[in-house]
Amino acid sequence: MTASQRREQLLSVSRELFASKGFEGTSVEEIAARAQVSKPVVYEHFGGKEGVYAVIVDREVQRLTAALLGSLDEGGHPKVMLERTALALLDYIEDSEDGFRILVRDSPVAQATGTFSSLIGDVATQVERILVDQFRINKLDPRVAPLYAQMLVGMIALTGQYWLDARTPKKDQVAAHLVNLAWNGLSSMERAPSLTRVK
Repeated sequence: MTASQRREQLLSVSRELFASKGFEGTSVEEIAARAQVSKPVVYEHFGGKEGVYAVIVDREVQRLTAALLGSLDEGGHPKVMLERTALALLDYIEDSEDGFRILVRDSPVAQATGTFSSLIGDVATQVERILVDQFRINKLDPRVAPLYAQMLVGMIALTGQYWLDARTPKKDQVAAHLVNLAWNGLSSMERAPSLTRVK
């Protein structure tokens, strides 16, 4: 194997282990044994378990970010963008189950970037820009758009986490239900919502 082929093999083996056992549950010894190499080979390529994990997370974050932001960049009607974004996440989960499992697990404490929550925050920032315009058009307070962006993106992300294991209903139905809740709720928002106090 060339050095680059060995590196990719180690990443592939490690990705499967991190997805099934998590960061803490995976050891360099196990990575090396599964790849049929010695531990020094893993250290030579990545400096340790943290290095392998960082590369895997970075690749998954880039892939998912590209899918989610790509669905928003296409523009169009806000409902269509919501549909595309929900489907983009569900497509990613379907095509990259191990990658999504790694992203939604707790990451090492030392790792400040590349986490699922930071990725969701980046997507929410993009959604916020879209919502500010929609709020102004509908004569709603644009200052609360960041809050609604977090709610929308969080709703889609948490539903994706649930669907990762449930896998029912089918992907298109999950996306349709997400859009139904988000869109039909948004289409008749009150300008000054308040809670009904039960005595």
